[in-house]
Amino acid sequence: MRVIAGKAKRLILKTPQGYDTRPTTDRIKETLFNMLVPYLADIDFLDLFSGSGAIGIEALSRGAKYAAFVDKDRAAQECIKSNLKNTKLDSQAEIYPMGVLEAIKALEIKGKVFDIVFMDPPYESNLEKDALLALQNSNIIYCDTIIIVETSKQTSFDYLDNTKFRIYKKKEYKSNQHVFIEMVHK
Repeated sequence: MRVIAGKAKRLILKTPQGYDTRPTTDRIKETLFNMLVPYLADIDFLDLFSGSGAIGIEALSRGAKYAAFVDKDRAAQECIKSNLKNTKLDSQAEIYPMGVLEAIKALEIKGKVFDIVFMDPPYESNLEKDALLALQNSNIIYCDTIIIVETSKQTSFDYLDNTKFRIYKKKEYKSNQHVFIEMVHK
């Protein structure tokens, strides 16, 4: 796994050893960032369920000014720290060593607000639902924040009908998908 483009291009990224991560493949990561490239300059990026931190690091490499990484697993935290140091992007990042719901509260207290939120929870865990429900009442997103969920193709988002969010785009791959979510403007 490597950084695809930007100032850290071609640098190799580690993945947590013995950790049940499903690192996003370089091809899928490249497709995702080709869609996001117009939105990356000088933004704040939130990487939930960060794993190795590869997605947030790619965002920083491509022009994001700041990224927050959230993962409660100690091996993942160490991996993110190592990858940030290796890519020399550590001065633009913070790691939140806690669960996602706890981190959302901590970020609210700090007054952080994000332009793009990416989450890659364990598949079939419903953790994306918990995170989205917490985000809809949070002040860490703008009304036009882009939220992307990487999940299995079987994941249902029917519950969004009863939230402030709607799906505006899906990109399906062989075994997973990226679901793009935005706030409904009423």
